[in-house]
Amino acid sequence: MRLGLYVFAALTLMGIVGAIVHMINPNNYLIEVMGLNFNFPIAVWTILPMLLLLFFTVIHMSYYGMKNYFSQKKWERDTATLEDALYWSLVNEPKEQKYMIDEIKKSAVLLGKSNLTVVDGVEGLSDRLTKVVNILNKIKNGEYVDLKENKMLKVFNEGNPHLIRNRLNRLDHDSEFVEEMMKSSSKFSEPVQKHALEIFARRESFFKARKYAKIFDVENFFVMLNRLDEDEELGLTADILNDFVGALKLKCADFVRIAKITKKHFSPDENLALFNAYQKENPKAQNAYLYLLFEYELLEKIEKYLDEQEEHEFMKYRALYELKKQNKGFKLEDLIDAESICKNA
Repeated sequence: MRLGLYVFAALTLMGIVGAIVHMINPNNYLIEVMGLNFNFPIAVWTILPMLLLLFFTVIHMSYYGMKNYFSQKKWERDTATLEDALYWSLVNEPKEQKYMIDEIKKSAVLLGKSNLTVVDGVEGLSDRLTKVVNILNKIKNGEYVDLKENKMLKVFNEGNPHLIRNRLNRLDHDSEFVEEMMKSSSKFSEPVQKHALEIFARRESFFKARKYAKIFDVENFFVMLNRLDEDEELGLTADILNDFVGALKLKCADFVRIAKITKKHFSPDENLALFNAYQKENPKAQNAYLYLLFEYELLEKIEKYLDEQEEHEFMKYRALYELKKQNKGFKLEDLIDAESICKNA
């Protein structure tokens, strides 16, 4: 019963009892206490105990009402805190929360160190949790979600798997975003940078890729080179190749692979000039230069080049050269795997 209603009912009852007693006996009754005389109607003496009972009952009910009120507030506060903890665990950004009720704290504190994954649809959630679950499911299913539009842009820290997955989804659907990523790749996490570079290498020309040579890796550089056999319009020139060779950390086998591709697209003079310059700057390009000399059957240049090297170097190339001097019909591939020769170089 509500306190106000209880007080009203009690006062009404006291009024009825006092009225009935007064009608039966309207006389006064005198009581002397410690020299003090208390002379009240009998009706007053009748309802006085009821009034005292009401007073202490109100105090009792008020005390426990306030106690229950504050206890209820703790539960409500911890319920909101628990929802907040669930939210941050769902987005893989767990945060430690403060709980006021020990029964909740003993279990819910685990959410501050956990990431939650929803494997199926969930009904009956709050609007806030329903919204985030729907967004995460869309991202998981390959859709791109505009986090700014959904007021979640500041929810995810860089490196968050949901944020990374969402950006990967956008890269797959938005070609302009790929270009944006290439322009400011250092602002994004490594998986996103890598995926943007992979898409860019599969789609764009060398002319467009030239300005991003410093952020290319060897693998995606060869993705573009291998496309030359299918697309002659990629725009690879000697100057562009120089930019990539200067930016990438190429190994011996990488130079050989480049030579095997460029021999189909550059003239012999242009190709030899390029790799002659490369081998002067980087010893790892020597095998590639020798490979081209043999491909173009330039025996005099081969002899001169080998004479300039140590006698124990390029032994297989020396053996092939001796055979060719004797007009033997051996080809480079008969004796030498141009790429694996680098292992013993």
